[in-house]
Amino acid sequence: MITITAVGDLILDEPDPASFLAPSASLFRRAEVAIGHVEVPHSTTTTQISTDVPAPPADPAALGALAAAGFDVVTLAGNHIFDAGEVGVTDTVAHARAAGLVPVGAGADLTEARTPAVVERDGLRIGVLSYNCVGPRESWATSRKAGCAYVHVLTHYELDHASPGGPPRIYTFADPDSLEAMAADISALRAEADVVLVALHKGVGHTPAAVAMYESPVARAAIDAGADAVFGHHAHIMRGIEVHRGKPIFHGLGNFVTVTRALTPSEGGDSAERAAWAEKRKALYGFAPDPDLPFYPFHPESRNTVVAVCRFDRDGLAEAGVVPCHIDDHGRPVPLEPASPEGEAVLAYLRDITARARLGGELVRRGDQVLLAGAGRVPALEGQP
Repeated sequence: MITITAVGDLILDEPDPASFLAPSASLFRRAEVAIGHVEVPHSTTTTQISTDVPAPPADPAALGALAAAGFDVVTLAGNHIFDAGEVGVTDTVAHARAAGLVPVGAGADLTEARTPAVVERDGLRIGVLSYNCVGPRESWATSRKAGCAYVHVLTHYELDHASPGGPPRIYTFADPDSLEAMAADISALRAEADVVLVALHKGVGHTPAAVAMYESPVARAAIDAGADAVFGHHAHIMRGIEVHRGKPIFHGLGNFVTVTRALTPSEGGDSAERAAWAEKRKALYGFAPDPDLPFYPFHPESRNTVVAVCRFDRDGLAEAGVVPCHIDDHGRPVPLEPASPEGEAVLAYLRDITARARLGGELVRRGDQVLLAGAGRVPALEGQP
């Protein structure tokens, strides 16, 4: 039996990155494979080509802290990977490898970006693929340009009532060719790996519980093509969970270590873009970060987070579940005992956002574990599919 852990977004942009990982490191070191999503480039370049919220490159040395904490695979397909241009992409890949990590989802061209990470543990080959579903298209790799692997999601706004200028209904769906390309990658990996895992950078940012129309169909398409589990991130706040064909879909693992001052305007007003984003954040998402945590500029509910845990043997997925965590006042994710008041509060939050999004995932307690009913060989609850 091997244990695989996965977390959401990682931004290591403060001094002493190892200190932020210290409370959780033993959890990852005990696992055979630990996976995390590196959100920003790690490079010494001064190039900035951001078309989104500014995200300057982080110190390449911070990737060593991830490896020391027990991480093995880092997914890179996300909306910020191209913020430092092509050199930022290739630097991040190179620095990750130099730190002893296996990067996936980005590279010098589209072929490299779509090439899976494959590691072997206890005679099982574990393959990981990573896709950016949120854009911007400048981040996408091509045959001649560095960038990330992607699924192209289309947005359609329909005014379906007699009120010009009124709020439209929003429809989102994956471009069929793009979805077919992802499915082909997964199918090819399925033929050579015992375990297939897919990371999707997706979702509506900073908004509690919301799961956009495209998210379940894309995640389910990954399972249908051969994935054993899907791990989502990007929204910087947790999303609910579901089970499809006995396989877990973690729609958004939320923040893990995300410490940065890139989104916090300084008193000197050093960045017009940063100041504009702070105002836009209030208008769009209705919150302002805690002023006592300038290195954690995210929604207060995002301090609820989890580590996804999947266990496999030679017969496939045995079980899937979560370890509840809370991000403390120092920006450190702290694993919690499920039966503790703090652990129960995080699990109650996860159950609530799962129900509000109508995803159907059900968590069950088995000793000190929190498992997903109906995933792997864990029985579904009575009345559940």
